Amino acid sequence: MTTGPSVCRLSARERCEDALASTKPAAGRSTMITVTEERARRDAAASDERRRTVGLRSPLDGVPIVWKDLFDVEGTVTTCGSSSLSDRPPAVTDGTLVRRAHELGLVTVGKTNLSEFAFSGLGINQHFGTPVNPLDPARVPGGSSSGAAVAVAVGIAPLAVGTDTSGSVRVPAAFCGCVGFRASHNRYGRNDFRALSPTLDSVGVLARTVEDIRVFDRLMARDGDPARPATVRAVVPVGEWVDDCTPGVRTSFAAAVERLRADGVPIETAELPSLAHAQSLIDTHGTIVGADAYAAYGHLLSAPAGIEPATRRRLSRNAGSQAAAASLRAAMPALRRQFSADLAGAVLLCPTVRHEPPRIDDLLASDDLYDAWNASTLRTTMMLSYLGACGVTLPLRGPSGPLSQGLLVSAPAGWDSALLAWASRFTEAVG
Repeated sequence: MTTGPSVCRLSARERCEDALASTKPAAGRSTMITVTEERARRDAAASDERRRTVGLRSPLDGVPIVWKDLFDVEGTVTTCGSSSLSDRPPAVTDGTLVRRAHELGLVTVGKTNLSEFAFSGLGINQHFGTPVNPLDPARVPGGSSSGAAVAVAVGIAPLAVGTDTSGSVRVPAAFCGCVGFRASHNRYGRNDFRALSPTLDSVGVLARTVEDIRVFDRLMARDGDPARPATVRAVVPVGEWVDDCTPGVRTSFAAAVERLRADGVPIETAELPSLAHAQSLIDTHGTIVGADAYAAYGHLLSAPAGIEPATRRRLSRNAGSQAAAASLRAAMPALRRQFSADLAGAVLLCPTVRHEPPRIDDLLASDDLYDAWNASTLRTTMMLSYLGACGVTLPLRGPSGPLSQGLLVSAPAGWDSALLAWASRFTEAVG
C-alpha cells in the first residue's frame, strides 16, 4: 500500500485485479461474503484517469479496501453475517463512511465475513463459512471482524474496515498477524453501520502496518485531537491481564516489553484501580454488549431456525440482562475518568488475548468449551472497551511455531493520533 501517490508503481487497475484475484482461492472465498467486481474495476479505472489528468484525490486514491458486512455498500445485501438477514433488499446507497472513502478514491473490492451479528470473538461462521486463519487453518481467525483480518493477511486489500465492540478488530488482528486499531467512539462521525451495541461500538481498521492506518485515520477523522505529551511512557498492569496468560503469551509479551525498554521507552508496572473495578462490575453484572445484543436480536429467538446455535445461546443468556446492565451504564462515566487519571498520560501495555487461538474442531464439539473460549478471548479487550479506550494491537511472533500473538497498546478515548504515532515507534522496536 502507498502512503502517497508517487510511491506506488502499480496502476489502480493492476492493484484492483490483484485484489480480485486474491478473492478466488479457498482462503479468499472464505473471507468475502460479497465481491463487488464491477464496482471495483470502475473505481480503479476512474482513479487511473484522475492520475493521468486532474490529479489524485488523496494519498489513498486507487487503494483497494474491503468492508465488514455491517456497512451498507450500494447494490449489496448487508447480511451482518447471518442467514436470517440474507434475503433483505440490497442497500440503495453507500453508508456514510463508505461514501467518504469513495470520495477519497479508495476502491471498494467487497464485503467481508464475520461472526454472526458481530456477536463473538472467535470468528466462526457456520452459514457463510469460517474465514481461514492464514497462520493455521485448524484454528479460529478471531472475531468478530474475522474476514477483515484475513483479507489483509492474505493480500486481498491493504486496508479493511471493521467494527470493534468488545475486541472485534483487535482480537482477529492478533490471531492473524496484522495490525488492528480500535478508534474512539464516533471518531469518524456518527456510527452508521448495523450496530451490535450502540453504547460501545467503534469503527476499527486493519492493515499490515501502523503507518497505513495512520494515513486512513488522518483523512477520515472528523476533528483534530487535543495536544498530547510529545514523549511516551507506558504502564503494564498488575493482575490478571498478564498473570492469567498462557506461558507462550507471557513469554512473547515480556520479550516485547524488554525490547521497548531497550529502545528507551520508560515502562513501569503498576496497579490500576479502574481496571480492577471495571472487571469486577462486568463479572458481577454481565456486559452492556450482551444487553444491547438481546435488545437488537432477541426477537429472533422465537424463530425455529435461522441463527446459529452459539448465537442463540448467548442471546438466551442475556434475556434478563437489561436491569443488570443499568449498573454498568451508571458506573461507566466515572470509571472512564478514573482510567485516564490512573494512566496519567501513559499508555497501557498488555497482551491482546491471553491465549493462543483455539482449534475450531474442539470448539464445535463442545458447547461449553465454545462459550468458555469465547469469554476468555474477549476478557481483556471487552473490559477496555467498557473503559472507552482506543487501542492498537501489534503482531508478535509466538515463542514457537507460526502462531501470532498481539501486543495491545491502549489509551483513553480521544488519544487516537498520539496512540497511533507511539504504536508506530513501538513497531520498530518490537519488530
